[in-house]
Amino acid sequence: MEQTNETSNAAMPDIAGKLAEATQAMADALHNINVQFDGLHAKIDRIVAAVEADDVPAGVEDASMREKLASAEKANHDLKAQAEQARRKTLSPLVTTLLAKEGVEGDALIETPVLEKALGGLSIEQRIAVKAELARAGILT
Repeated sequence: MEQTNETSNAAMPDIAGKLAEATQAMADALHNINVQFDGLHAKIDRIVAAVEADDVPAGVEDASMREKLASAEKANHDLKAQAEQARRKTLSPLVTTLLAKEGVEGDALIETPVLEKALGGLSIEQRIAVKAELARAGILT
């Protein structure tokens, strides 16, 4: 029994040293967390200040926003018109030949059941390629 007390008394300084190291490590970690928190808090303060500085009186904001919106809508409409003009309206000779064999005009709108019948003899990859080309040309409905 006496030997157990001597062993535990000898281990006490070692345990106390380990506890001191652990406490110091926790204090360092807490310090790092506080530094990060302060940094984030400073960033939030700068963001709030920037938002508050950008505030404009309501009447001025509405007029300028409406002008910007009208300008953006006009630009969008113009771009859509340009895209419609630039869209490909012709088909490759292969697709035209395939459709002609089934009696389908290449420049008319093609309905899905007719197309499926016309493409019945092709592999899946070929069907996908033909359908993609027809969709790009704006002929597939």
